[in-house]
Amino acid sequence: MTGTLKVACVQVNAGPEIAPNLEAAGTLVRRARDAGADLIALPENVSMVVQGRAKVLERARPQDSHPAVPFFADLARETGATILAGSIAVLLEDGRIANRSLLFDPSGRLVATYDKIHMFDVDLPNGESYRESATFRPGERAVVAPVAAPGGRAGLGMTICYDVRFAYLYRALAKAGADILAVPAAFTVPTGQAHWHLLLRARAVETGCFVIAPAQTGTHDGGRRTYGHSLIVAPWGEILADAGEDVGIITADLDLALVDEARRMVPALRHDRSFEGPVPLAAELRQAGE
Repeated sequence: MTGTLKVACVQVNAGPEIAPNLEAAGTLVRRARDAGADLIALPENVSMVVQGRAKVLERARPQDSHPAVPFFADLARETGATILAGSIAVLLEDGRIANRSLLFDPSGRLVATYDKIHMFDVDLPNGESYRESATFRPGERAVVAPVAAPGGRAGLGMTICYDVRFAYLYRALAKAGADILAVPAAFTVPTGQAHWHLLLRARAVETGCFVIAPAQTGTHDGGRRTYGHSLIVAPWGEILADAGEDVGIITADLDLALVDEARRMVPALRHDRSFEGPVPLAAELRQAGE
């Protein structure tokens, strides 16, 4: 694909109440559109960041009655931009929550949704502990969605935050037609400092895709802190824009021809081979001792 697509990542500091979060996000989306962005991406949990299962369940809504859905649909229609609402908490029929990303085209039509597949169940060295699986139902489907681009449509691979640690997902998205990989996130500070830039650049290099990663930043409900540093990364791994720690926007012009160029130079997506799995080490050691 050829042509240049101007993209923006919106970096926010969302609180526990939906209405003021949407208002703040809308202001930044309009600023991004005024800067010329045609594809505008927002972070994970863009409509609220709350600490604790009870608070999430209290504020989550079914998709058909969630206030963020008409808000971003109207905003896309108003601005004439494609908008990726990084994720919202959608209440499901079984009482659990989907961490769901939504893509709206410039007419305001909801064209794709993606539910976060990988759950962040970790205990960090600084004492922070997270159990997403206690509240959220993991998704089961990878999604590549079309987005308007010069000369046609580009493929947008939709992922969310912790997904970035699972390289096989991004390889599958690239093979299914993704030119751009979206990683809206609310990364913790310790893991962000250690791994955020590294992981996003690796996903770009491995797939030959652009990566856009809008992020939450600052201190939130219950003292939770997020890393910020929304990034836009080129297919060869260069960082095109980094938002640092402040609320705001970053933009970059994506030369879509660079996707094919990177894949020509290192055609790794065509070099997969099947192989036999290794013998588990414990079993191997047991056999050696017999």
